[in-house]
Amino acid sequence: MQHEPVRTSPVVFVCERRPSMMSSSDSAPQNFAEMLPTEVSVKIFSKLDAKSLCNASRTCKLWHRIIEESEQLWRRQCLQVCVTCQREVDSDRRDGLSWKVTLMRNYTRSCLKADWLRGRYSHVRSADELSGRKMTPLDAETWGEILQAELDR
Repeated sequence: MQHEPVRTSPVVFVCERRPSMMSSSDSAPQNFAEMLPTEVSVKIFSKLDAKSLCNASRTCKLWHRIIEESEQLWRRQCLQVCVTCQREVDSDRRDGLSWKVTLMRNYTRSCLKADWLRGRYSHVRSADELSGRKMTPLDAETWGEILQAELDR
């Protein structure tokens, strides 16, 4: 007895954006966010760093909406910035700024401050050595921390 291969009809997945056709022999859909509950997508996006999260939000409209609307994602990233810019983050939050806006205002400052505190600029001999580095204004208290770190080295 010989079996004929069973031919299946395409399966239609209904999602928020548009249905995608997939037969049982095709690979899985490319966009996991169309198939999963938003909460699960947020959990997946929470594994990204700030730069990757911003890049992911430009992938498609669905990802953009999920990422933009999730305060949880931006809060997590912002708390990492708090390690070096606690005072600035606390001030922005007291002023009522969202987690995302607070992160956007302090991310570059946090990276720059961390580099200064680690001694990245301890032996700079000319402005040419800083070429290509993104600089941002720092307040007097931050400069005090940086100068103290330099004195301690």
